Amino acid sequence: MKYIWHLCRILLGLVFIFSGFVKGIDPLGSAYKFTDYFHAWNMDALVALALPLGILLSLAEFVTGIALVTNVFNKVFSWFALLFMGFFTIITLIVALNNPVTDCGCFGDALTLTNWETFYKNIVFSACAVILVGWGKKFRPAKFPLIATIMAGATVLVFGYLIDYSYNHLPIIDFRPYKIGTNIPAGMEMPADAEPDEYANIFVYENRETGKQQEFTEDNYPWQDSLTWKFVSMENELVKKGYEPPIHNFSIETIDGEDIKDFFLYDDAYTFMLISTDLDEANWSPLERIKALSSYAQDNGMHFIGLTASLLDDAQMIAEEKELPFEFFNADEITLKTIVRANPGLILLKKGTVIDKWHFNDIPTVEEFQKQLTYLGQREVE
Repeated sequence: MKYIWHLCRILLGLVFIFSGFVKGIDPLGSAYKFTDYFHAWNMDALVALALPLGILLSLAEFVTGIALVTNVFNKVFSWFALLFMGFFTIITLIVALNNPVTDCGCFGDALTLTNWETFYKNIVFSACAVILVGWGKKFRPAKFPLIATIMAGATVLVFGYLIDYSYNHLPIIDFRPYKIGTNIPAGMEMPADAEPDEYANIFVYENRETGKQQEFTEDNYPWQDSLTWKFVSMENELVKKGYEPPIHNFSIETIDGEDIKDFFLYDDAYTFMLISTDLDEANWSPLERIKALSSYAQDNGMHFIGLTASLLDDAQMIAEEKELPFEFFNADEITLKTIVRANPGLILLKKGTVIDKWHFNDIPTVEEFQKQLTYLGQREVE
């Protein structure tokens, strides 16, 4: 039993560490997931707490995981792990039954699980937590592990720094489909052998005698019994989700609704895209760098555009107010949040490939960008 106890302790600890780490290095992503839940459960008043709750959750998971792996304060954190797993097992069961969101977000963007997979996973690790608490008194260390405590504390401090860095710059590891090096057109391609979505026809008929409606499938709908049943409607129901490309909702729309993404994705010239989900909430501290870089790009045969989920009429007013020398286009809000975790953020494309991306705190000056061109082996434009 001793070996089983230690195996459960290390396995559960590693899961907590991984879950906390991938959330912590992407604090805005965690905030977006909390926001999704709050909207789904009509708890919009709590949206303002999404970011601090996301950070708090990642810290709680990571600290618990470190404590379990290093066997530090084992009694306290074993009980915390058990209560934590018990609570979220109930939550994930509710989510699996009602499906308000398709991905629980328990492992950030690093690993996507269905809601039922998440529930079954929580059942397994809840059992591990029960073993830790049930046999902890017998197997936990009798002496206080000083060295392990110091190492655990130092690791948590480093993790706290990584959270702060990832929030004020960009995630140190990018698990999303628009990471540097990704070719966007390739990410949108559908493989020839990809499985399509499977749908079933659901027929609704009304019983002429009782007036009650009943659903039927293609195998048993009473199309020949018109004396008893009256046809009401037919709906398509998704039976099995097919293959979905990593990038499936990328578009660049004009004010007239025309999608012009191909013009920028297949062009040989560099293309800068200033990304802002909401221009009213954007941080304009790098405004002068943005204006200088956009003017430089346009003077040297490069493209510089803005992508926003805000109304384009409002975007035009802000562009005039800020004296921005480029045009804004519309894109899906979720897509923009996925591309870069900043408002605004800046990405650089060439032939549809993401060359680089910057948080608003790190948008380069013209001189810094020229040096980057040289580093990339490109001819520096004077």
